[in-house]
Amino acid sequence: MAAVVNNSSLTKITASLKPAEVKKDWVLIDAQGLVLGRLASVIAARLRGKHKAIFTPHVDCGDNIVVINAEKVVVTGNKMTQKIFYHHTGYAGGIKGRSLKQRIESAHPERVLEKAVERMITRGPLQRQQMKHLYIYAGATHPHDGQQPKTLDVGVMNSKNTRV
Repeated sequence: MAAVVNNSSLTKITASLKPAEVKKDWVLIDAQGLVLGRLASVIAARLRGKHKAIFTPHVDCGDNIVVINAEKVVVTGNKMTQKIFYHHTGYAGGIKGRSLKQRIESAHPERVLEKAVERMITRGPLQRQQMKHLYIYAGATHPHDGQQPKTLDVGVMNSKNTRV
């Protein structure tokens, strides 16, 4: 006689989140003294929702992220002067470059962090939807106090995340 096995106890169910079931939290991150790339990777993971147990790759299940003091982000080594970001004007010989130091000292220093996060998220319509939930401010003030964001201290996650 063969033993009867109950198949219902052996099956595993993978939960797939629907867009209507998503609950987004508000998170506040202070970027002062944090390393640019490490901060960007933490923000990208939170925007995608990879920190949640019910992460679904094709659904925007990440949190709303508010970053303050983006102008005070740091980089390691000599990247501040040696790293050059190039763009082309569209005209012949129209390639232009700006160092990371020039970009951070410009009128919009928050764009450095925004571009770093944008390049870490998978491209496509879902990326554009997720990037709308990222709010970066150069200074210490932000208009999202009404949402009561929870503070996330990225510096204590890993000792390499901060430079003084």
